[in-house]
Amino acid sequence: MRKIVLIALMLAGCRNVPLLPNLAPYKIDIQQGNYVSQEMISKLKPGMTRSQVRFVLGTPLVVDVFRNDRWDYVYVYRKGGEVTEQRRISVIFDGDRLTRIDGDVVPAAAPGGAGGKSAAPAGSTTVPAGKPQPAQTASPAPANPTQ
Repeated sequence: MRKIVLIALMLAGCRNVPLLPNLAPYKIDIQQGNYVSQEMISKLKPGMTRSQVRFVLGTPLVVDVFRNDRWDYVYVYRKGGEVTEQRRISVIFDGDRLTRIDGDVVPAAAPGGAGGKSAAPAGSTTVPAGKPQPAQTASPAPANPTQ
């Protein structure tokens, strides 16, 4: 009987606790994957070995066991629970040699070639050095603003 009275008193005391309106839980910033900058991509050259690519970009996030000629580098940044930046870069090999790079960030063309524009594959964008671009944007950024 004492237990029932004690539980009733405890529950009655909880009713008087004020609730805080409009209080949202704190959501931490989350970085997942491999951050790959334009500067890192610009260091890649066709014909580099897998170990050289790994030295420049780091260990790939995804290595498909059925297609070992492709490494995928994926990066997602969530600020306050919402995705603010997302990148996907695929490095394609032929044997042990780098053949091409696909994705959101591509290497800039050498100065003087193709009017200063990058030879980017269809569907990819060129990003100025040091300025990351979210993957959701459809319009390409200028090839190289320093030229």
